[in-house]
Amino acid sequence: MKIEIWSDVACPWCYIGKRRFETALAQFPHRDSVDVEWKSYQLDPSVPEHYDGTELDYLSKRKGMAPEQVKQMFAHVTETAKGEGLDYHFDKVVVANSFTAHRLIHLAATHGKQDAAKEQLLSDHFEHGKDIGNQEYLTELGAALELPAGEVAELFSSDKYTEEVNQDINEARAIGVTGVPFFVIDRKYGISGAQPADLFSQALNQAWQEANPLIPVGASDAEACGPDGCSI
Repeated sequence: MKIEIWSDVACPWCYIGKRRFETALAQFPHRDSVDVEWKSYQLDPSVPEHYDGTELDYLSKRKGMAPEQVKQMFAHVTETAKGEGLDYHFDKVVVANSFTAHRLIHLAATHGKQDAAKEQLLSDHFEHGKDIGNQEYLTELGAALELPAGEVAELFSSDKYTEEVNQDINEARAIGVTGVPFFVIDRKYGISGAQPADLFSQALNQAWQEANPLIPVGASDAEACGPDGCSI
């Protein structure tokens, strides 16, 4: 089973959705047969590499949201995240363009460490106030993930993986993704948003049953027992 997840490392609901999906996947009997691929998405490609202001400033000034509304949203999302074991600190969040971070995730994927890169970027952004657009930080993350130093350095001296990130974003547009997180199962089922773990479990089971139907073998009228008794 193939599951593709469009997500932005600058999206608080994407981290919550990741945790809820992982909860469902951990309980799925066929989890070892599931291939998960993270797809790039940018909520705001226009964010500069370094934004001079807080997350509150960014949402209120650039997005036109009232400061009190933003504060209420922060409180709601923080409380929801806490329910998934996440410790958000919006007062520490560094607003930054996520494009190069997505390129790093693509690099990590070539070394089998895509999920680890995604997880650390989300945690560092929302829980630890790291600058996900900063070259020094991304270089340190690459080292922590044991990615080849030369390949990490190439991200800052070339456009490597730029095409792959753009392909993900264009593909999202083509299939009608308008918000993230967005989960696609076997290119048949689409799940929008950080849905409850139970819904993910339901979707996983349904998709698996449809892809692997039980085929009866033998006569259907052989002796058996049922709710009304046993055949004689």
